[in-house]
Amino acid sequence: MAAPLSWSAELRTLYESHAAGQFILHGNVEDRVLIPANGGSRLGSVEEYLLEVLLPGFDVVLTYDLGNGVRVARGGPVFTKWPSWKEGEPLPKKPREAIELLTHYLRYCANLQRIKGETIRVAVIMRAAHLVIPALPGALNYDLNAMALLVREWASDPLLTDHPLATFLIAENLNDLHPLLVNHPRVARLRLPLPPAEEMTAAFRTMAPRFPTALKNYTADPTSAARRLAGATLSSTEALLKRKDHLKEPLTEADLSALKKELVEKDCSGLIEFIESAKTLDDVHGQDTVKKWLRQDMTLWRQDDLEAMPMGYLLCGPVGTGKTYVVNCLAGEAGVPVVRFKNFRDKWVGSTEGNLEKIFRLLQALGRCVVFIDEADQALGSREGGSGDSGVSGRVYSMMAEEMSNPKNRGRILWVLASSRPDLIEVDLKRPGRIDVKIPLFPATTPEECFQLLSALGKRQRVPLEPADFDALKPILPTLVTPGAAESLAIKAYRFLKTGAATPSAAWHDALEDYQNPVPPDIMRFQIDLAVREASDLSFVPAVFRNE
Repeated sequence: MAAPLSWSAELRTLYESHAAGQFILHGNVEDRVLIPANGGSRLGSVEEYLLEVLLPGFDVVLTYDLGNGVRVARGGPVFTKWPSWKEGEPLPKKPREAIELLTHYLRYCANLQRIKGETIRVAVIMRAAHLVIPALPGALNYDLNAMALLVREWASDPLLTDHPLATFLIAENLNDLHPLLVNHPRVARLRLPLPPAEEMTAAFRTMAPRFPTALKNYTADPTSAARRLAGATLSSTEALLKRKDHLKEPLTEADLSALKKELVEKDCSGLIEFIESAKTLDDVHGQDTVKKWLRQDMTLWRQDDLEAMPMGYLLCGPVGTGKTYVVNCLAGEAGVPVVRFKNFRDKWVGSTEGNLEKIFRLLQALGRCVVFIDEADQALGSREGGSGDSGVSGRVYSMMAEEMSNPKNRGRILWVLASSRPDLIEVDLKRPGRIDVKIPLFPATTPEECFQLLSALGKRQRVPLEPADFDALKPILPTLVTPGAAESLAIKAYRFLKTGAATPSAAWHDALEDYQNPVPPDIMRFQIDLAVREASDLSFVPAVFRNE
């Protein structure tokens, strides 16, 4: 038999202790859940779980959503005794009418108990509550606010709170639901997480008889497969097993990493992507102090020595210095999932915050992971918000600040921010406890460093440089060359080699002769100065920049 879900146990405690009678269920609410059945378990919806596990003792259970209107899920004969019910007349679908009818019936049941001593235990389940009573910041929508007040009364009116009544508002994201409900102190907010490894293991055991071919290799012990698929929903996992079983293909260890990436990215609707890399920090040219520090942290992480683990890194430096490349190499070195934020911002009011909620749920389910946010100065918002974005920037800042400083995430989620303008990132987001290590990356500062960088990239582009070429090229080797600029030069040299240059050395000479740094000198100097000031340790800063 399936063990009680964590949110279910908390809900039962809150209700039975009379601490709360109205519950906002948010998070992974559209997923399948394990429901005890016939001594074992089956997969069903959250609503089925409520009906079969938490509400079997209720006399009447009413449901409502925009598509189906009000429906009687249980207790039809009891409900039809209500004097206001008219046989043959359909129950309302429009939100205002439906909520007024539900409120009328709840008050009738409470008054019936108070006057005649007849008790009717009633529950109401509102599906997709964010579509019925949405959050519309700044909108003077009187109908909407009236509905929010009525539903709020279900949790606060003494006539109703003294009655055996339970109401459930189901919404994927809290930020999508009207604040009069979300912020009400008498309402319990319960987050349904993505299935952890133990729940996924139980689900595999439940599904094994249905998908014998797909789970052929994991029938005896599905623990390893379940652990590898943590972060995916049960719905997407079930769909995967259906497809595998139909194709007569057993699930294998080789499948799991790619399948998890596919399932999680699909469930997150393109809000994140996994960074998979065959490179390691050995592929980062130079930056020896930085590589040493990162490797020490990765060693501590693998040894579960978390006290010295940072909450996050900030990679800063001029454009083209390889901040994203360092993260790609770290992904190959870390041995844990590395997740990159994509464009989670949305033009619709409330959607951006809802997207962030969804991402945070995923990160909690993944266990240990590295989270990469590129162009962090643009992505993370600001404390003051923007005058033209309806306050979205400020709310993003607040949500990110709270998540990044959660002490429970130390050793579980490692944040990596990258920016060439770290001065535009709010100071509070860069403080210790959120970002503990700030790592500057700099361009090559001497002809020797420039030559080594060009040699490394020339080898990759099949335009090799020999040590003997240094003296001939030294007079035209530029300073303050970034890896990005060096890669462009290597491609340019390859072009010259293929279109007339006799030797690789001659091709490099032609490529360097009229070279101009793509970043204007004043911008390069400004961004270098920013990186120096941000560095959390002077050992990261070349001596040539320390006293400037």
